[in-house]
Amino acid sequence: MRIDDFDYTLPQELIAQRPSEQRDVCRLMVLNREKGSVDHKHFYDILDYLQPGDCLVMNNSKVLPARLFGEKEKTGAKIEFLLIKRLDGDRWETMVKPGKRLKPGDSVSFGENFSAKILDYGEDGTRIVEFFYEGIFMERLEELGKMPLPPYIERESTVEDRDMYQTVYCKEEGSVAAPTAGLHFTEELLKKAEAKGVRLAYVTLHVGIGTFRPVKCENVEDHHMHFEEYEVDEETAQTINDTILAGGRIVSVGTTSTRTLESAAYTDEASGKFLVKAGAGSTGIFIYPGYQFKVVEALITNFHLPKSTLLMLISALYNREQILKAYEIAVAEKYRFFSYGDAMLIE
Repeated sequence: MRIDDFDYTLPQELIAQRPSEQRDVCRLMVLNREKGSVDHKHFYDILDYLQPGDCLVMNNSKVLPARLFGEKEKTGAKIEFLLIKRLDGDRWETMVKPGKRLKPGDSVSFGENFSAKILDYGEDGTRIVEFFYEGIFMERLEELGKMPLPPYIERESTVEDRDMYQTVYCKEEGSVAAPTAGLHFTEELLKKAEAKGVRLAYVTLHVGIGTFRPVKCENVEDHHMHFEEYEVDEETAQTINDTILAGGRIVSVGTTSTRTLESAAYTDEASGKFLVKAGAGSTGIFIYPGYQFKVVEALITNFHLPKSTLLMLISALYNREQILKAYEIAVAEKYRFFSYGDAMLIE
């Protein structure tokens, strides 16, 4: 497969620049793989497609206000940091702009008693930095940092983004991008799902820099994913496995939940079924057409960038031709695309 096989034409005006006024009123395209049908709904209609005995699996990772703006201490040059991953203590892997100006030994100030020193070069142009500050690091980051909106949102982040670029169930800090399929859920909608007999389960996968990195290989199979940390606790694994053993459906909310579930899957000898193992791990799983899903049977997701690994993943769940046809329909029907855009259910 070639990367061009996952291309499509998207008018610039369909890239959502702001969230919907209300999370669950965005549009929802429903693809039924068995019928080959395409239906147009609103996200609050998702309840009509969730059945008693289903398990809705969500990623509860919380987005850090990981974008920092400061000045190089010796020259006063304007510098931007994007924190990618905590390595240990106050050492972080960080993207920096402009990269050419920052070398090991340089220091950057972000405000009173909050600075960073460049320690070393990281992978793919990143820097390893150590922060120096007074107080508690996460509190200072909340005070000085901005939400790391994706580059296709062409505006500065606002106070509104602090709330709307997080899911209502976010809990575990560590992501540099939101698990955006979950942005459409409200607390009320989740309560209604539970009342209907749908089980709710939460995994954690911290979304890393791979989200921002395009596929550069001509051949899809040559691409290597960045590794991301995930965790499935005992209670979550039990809920998911009870659902599978009872014949219920696993409905994954987003590609990050999907990658977590498929990474944690194992064959249970007693039942002969794929179940999910509790524990923490690191996954670089790359799902593209030809992949056989082990756990996930239905997927709630957003509309993804052309030539992206996320578009490849949903093409693996359905098929490339049907997904690209659905995207053509979405463009014609003026759906809103990407992080703050509309949603799709593949069942």
